Parts: sequence; structure tokens; C-alpha cells
Amino acid sequence: MRRELFMNNFNEYIQNLETYVMFEIARRTNELAPELAAKSRAPILLSMGAPVDMVPQYVIDKMKEYLDDPKIHTYSTPKGEPYFIDAVIKRMKDRFNVEVTKDEVFSLIGSKEGIANLIRGLVSATPDVDKQDVIMIPDPGYASYKEMIKTAGAKAYGVCLLPENNYMPDLDKEFAKIPKTNKVKALIINYPNNPLGAVCTKEYLEHCIDFCKRNNILLMSDNAYSEIYFNPEDKPISILELDGAMDVAVEFHSFSKPYAMTGWRLGWVCGNKQAVSMFGKLKSVIDTGVFKAIQKAGAALLVSKEGDEYIEKANVGIEKKLKNFVAGLKELGWSDVEVPRATFYLWIKHPPRYKSAKEFCDDMLIKSGVVAVPGDAFGGCGEGYVRLSIVANQESLNEVIRRMKEDGFTYN
Repeated sequence: MRRELFMNNFNEYIQNLETYVMFEIARRTNELAPELAAKSRAPILLSMGAPVDMVPQYVIDKMKEYLDDPKIHTYSTPKGEPYFIDAVIKRMKDRFNVEVTKDEVFSLIGSKEGIANLIRGLVSATPDVDKQDVIMIPDPGYASYKEMIKTAGAKAYGVCLLPENNYMPDLDKEFAKIPKTNKVKALIINYPNNPLGAVCTKEYLEHCIDFCKRNNILLMSDNAYSEIYFNPEDKPISILELDGAMDVAVEFHSFSKPYAMTGWRLGWVCGNKQAVSMFGKLKSVIDTGVFKAIQKAGAALLVSKEGDEYIEKANVGIEKKLKNFVAGLKELGWSDVEVPRATFYLWIKHPPRYKSAKEFCDDMLIKSGVVAVPGDAFGGCGEGYVRLSIVANQESLNEVIRRMKEDGFTYN
């Protein structure tokens, strides 16, 4: 009885929150690990979108150097220390030819935190679903978007990204489907996309900007994968490069994917001055900023030749692993799978003999110890597909293909 009373103290948004799919998959994998190891099928993770490479030695050395400064251990500011903000300004100019001022940049404890807190600042919570504010999100899309919005007391509207619309849907058609009793506050876009690995055209980004301008909607560009690409002539761009973007858009960047710094929790948001300012007001009462040493080391890496060299080398390795894995999948019958132009994700159909992607993923885990994610974990429009994160070392990836062949996991 006490437990029930205690739990009722939490609001209904938290009580109804679903466990993050990656944590649930990890729990199930750990549960099966001893049994799998006993039959030479120890789990191989193709589930988490987390690079396994070592972080740049350059940033480690810088961190060690800065830790000896007694002033580095004091409170930092939520906005970000001047050296970090200056490094972001330089990076945006050097990489994207985008000019931002210090008033248009704010530090983040990773881009995930930033997106969640900006959503909190945008929506007005209500349990009445017919009157809840709406955030438009990609579907399939990053699994946390929907739950972030739910905990803020608002509603997510999934915009279907499908092969037939080249993963670039007409936003006006989607907007017309949303009940007029719900106010749309923002559109989240994510190109290059997790989980699809899809990219979009400059013209489509212009469509997003125009759509948000006409409807007075904030455009939130999650650009976490901007540095993972394989053709130097085909670099992903920033939304802020385009005319009119600064009027309606903010963009999120992360150190996690390009530098494998997932545990450091460092990123930034930049763009529309008013949106960044309002975000900053919220952040100032929530946290006191990222540890100064992390900011200083990250700032040094961001503008260094060593950082660029690390990204270039990592991308060569990612592309090689993707090509090898795709070749293996083709041998297994996935004839239409191709290496994506960006990210380390493969988005494949589940074999037709399975009723669902979940059934296929469960079977691969139980029989082969291969850990993958069913597509509907990223939204209803992902049903029928499976996401594979090609971040393990080459030996492990070769072992995945070997096990799939040996255990009968072919497409047909």
C-alpha cells in the first residue's frame, strides 16, 4: 500500500513512460548471456549506436593536462566557458561556413539532453490529448524523441519516412492531418538519419525552412551524424547554411558519434538567437554546466587538425566495415541492401517467413547471440525492418555473418 501511495506521487507522464528500448534489449541480452556463451554464441551487439573505437589520444592528453589546473574544478556556467563557445563558433565557420555569435550558441551535456530540455521549454503540459501541444518527429526516428515529448506533457506526431517518398515527406500534407485543436510547436528533423542512414537534399531542407516559417514552428535539426560520411564531395550540411534558417531553426551537435566520446557528454546547440536565449533561461535553473576540463579538452579537439584526422580515419574504417557486412548480407539473400551515404547504420527488411521484425530479432538473439533492433522500436513506420549498428570490430562483424550462415538466418 505504501509503495502504491508513493508511486502515485509521480505525474502520469512519468508513470506511463516506456523503458528506453536499448535498455530493455540490454537487459534481455544480459539475461541470456551465460546460456549463449555456453554454446559459443556470446552476444555481439549490433544494437546500440555507440562507436567502440578509442577516443582521440589528443583529447585524452589535453584532459590530463588541464586536470592539473586548480581552477578547472570549480563551477562552470550552463552557457559554456568562453573557450568552448569560441571553439564552436570557429568550427561552425570552418566546417559549414556558418557564422554564429556567442549569443547564438549554448553548451549541452550531450545533444540528447539539449533536445529534451528545449522540448520542455516549448510545450505547455496537459493530460488532455485533444489539446496537447504537438512536436512533429521523424518516423522512423531516434527512439527517445517520442518519450521526451510524452514526459513534457505533449504529443509526438510521427512523419513517415519511407522509400516511396525518398525519406523526404511533404510536410504540408502531414501538417494537414494534425487536428487543429493541437498546436504544433516544433518540427524535429534528423539528417543523416538514425535509424535509416538516409540523407536529404538541400532542396528538402529549404522545404523544411519554408514550412516552419509559414506555420510559425521552430525547426530543430538534430545533426549528430554530420561527420560520419564516406564521400568528401558529399558532406552533410548544416541547416544554418541555408537562407532564412536563422529565422526559425536551431541545430544540435554532439561529440559522441564523430569522436566516440559517448561518455563525455558534450555537445552544443546553435541557431536562432531568441530560441537559444529561451533555452538558456531554462538551463540556468536546471544545471551548472559541463565540467570545465571536458569543455576545454573538447574545445581544443574541435578546432585541431588531430580531430579532423581522427574523423577521416574513422570514416574510412566505418565504410570498410559497412561494405564487408553488406557483402555478407547479400550472400545471405538481402539483395537490395546497400552501403548508406552516411552514418554506421544498416536498415534491412526482416525475412518474409517471420511475422514481425521483433520475432526475427528475438530469434537471432536466442539462437545466434546477434543483438539487433526491430524497426518499429523507432516508430510505427519502421515495422518490417531491422536496424543494424555496424560499430563492432571487424572480427566480431565477420563472426555475425558466420553465425547467421551457420544458423540458417537467410532472407529467403
